[in-house]
Amino acid sequence: MSAGSAVPSVSRFSQMRRQLRQRLNGAGRSAPALIAPGIFDGYGARLVAQAGFEAAYMTGNGVSASLLGRPDVGLVDLSLMANHARNVAACIDVPLICDADTGYGGIVAVRRTVQEFEAAGVAGIHIEDQLSPKRCAQLPGARSVLDFAEAVAKIEAAVAARNDPDFLIIGRTDSAAAHGLPEAIRRAQAFERVGAGAVFVELKGHAGILDDIRRVADAISIPCMVNIDAGGALAGLHADALHTHGIGLAIYPGLIRNTVGFAMREALQNLQRDGNTEASRGRMFSLQEYSETMGLAEVEAWERRFSES
Repeated sequence: MSAGSAVPSVSRFSQMRRQLRQRLNGAGRSAPALIAPGIFDGYGARLVAQAGFEAAYMTGNGVSASLLGRPDVGLVDLSLMANHARNVAACIDVPLICDADTGYGGIVAVRRTVQEFEAAGVAGIHIEDQLSPKRCAQLPGARSVLDFAEAVAKIEAAVAARNDPDFLIIGRTDSAAAHGLPEAIRRAQAFERVGAGAVFVELKGHAGILDDIRRVADAISIPCMVNIDAGGALAGLHADALHTHGIGLAIYPGLIRNTVGFAMREALQNLQRDGNTEASRGRMFSLQEYSETMGLAEVEAWERRFSES
């Protein structure tokens, strides 16, 4: 079935979750890391799938920018994110992993968060231990986090709330910046004990980031998720080499968001300066390319199938 050709069935979503689980099994040790470019809408998700990537990552920062035009400071709520994720998941045939922030509240809210994202067709989410209101971890400054027991309880509750056992719960901790890597590793190990399928220790691009990632990966037996946009020594690593540093799941949250922003600003400046779009035309999709990306031919074939019968 082509992307977006029909309303996806529950079994199809279950199949993609199983596919994600199987792909992550062994990644970061013997198999190459799973690469999930960051997207914030269905348009970008289709491009990721058509480029041949095995998964897409829906970034909360990008969704906040796209839907609200505001920074990632906890303004996107569960309903907004889950409803948006439903539309994105429906238009692609690869697993969608979503940023679920803090789970949008306490233990009871975490249960509803898992239920909403699972019902939306998402393959997995990560839940972090920041205190609300949260802030994007890549913004300057350390983040305030829950105490250890509360952080672990949230991940345990998320695991228990699943209907589909293949729905991936990723335990994220932002504790390294404020409390040091040993505390972040302690939390990662606890997340694994309560059933998380992967761990995401948020790090910034300092000089020793690769050593820190290796320490995290060696301390757990589940995949280690890493934000490549953290920069530093990560920025120049080839995707094929990520697993040699213990990385099982690599996300690039800012790739499309920042590239699109640059391109939009450039195109608008060209129009403002020149009064026409000549300078931008070599960097634009043709109508045919755009239609192919959107799957227009499949939609028209469906229409003909019933109008000719």
